[in-house]
Amino acid sequence: MTTSSTTSDPSVSAEADPHAGTLGKLAGRFGDGVFTTSRFRDNLRLHVSPARLFELLSSLRDDCGFAFLAELGGTDFLGYPGWSRARFQVHYVLRDLERNERLTVLAGVDEPRPALPSATPLWEGANWMEREVYDMYGIEFRGHPDLRRILMPEEFAAFPLRKDYPLRGRGERHNFTRLTRGES
Repeated sequence: MTTSSTTSDPSVSAEADPHAGTLGKLAGRFGDGVFTTSRFRDNLRLHVSPARLFELLSSLRDDCGFAFLAELGGTDFLGYPGWSRARFQVHYVLRDLERNERLTVLAGVDEPRPALPSATPLWEGANWMEREVYDMYGIEFRGHPDLRRILMPEEFAAFPLRKDYPLRGRGERHNFTRLTRGES
């Protein structure tokens, strides 16, 4: 485990760190080099490679008590000033409701075929969230039980939340079949 703090709060001591127990368990399990950390105020972020993502998420759920996946989403950093990491980033916001602890796991993927392991075997609630990220960004989730479009029609060939997708679209909407209220 390597720690790199992008912005830390100097008023929080190591003894008062609400994440100290979690980080201690993860350090004991993984050692150095599996993930890095960053903080902003009291928010802990764990940055992990796609190859170790599922293993880290499993440990957080099974060993550290993060039984609730609160959020899963994607970001496209194409053209972001100073960004030198992978173009896409998927974030997993996890909660331990017993200790009222929250942390974010971040995994970056790049083109041409961005892909991550599915978190659906760990949290059934990841199912539709992963489908939405796939539909909007084109990030595939290997091992997903039903990875298909959820918001856009199946024949839609693009991913509308990618930064290189034009704001007005590419004219695809004009080719969609129109459904009446009775057909929907």
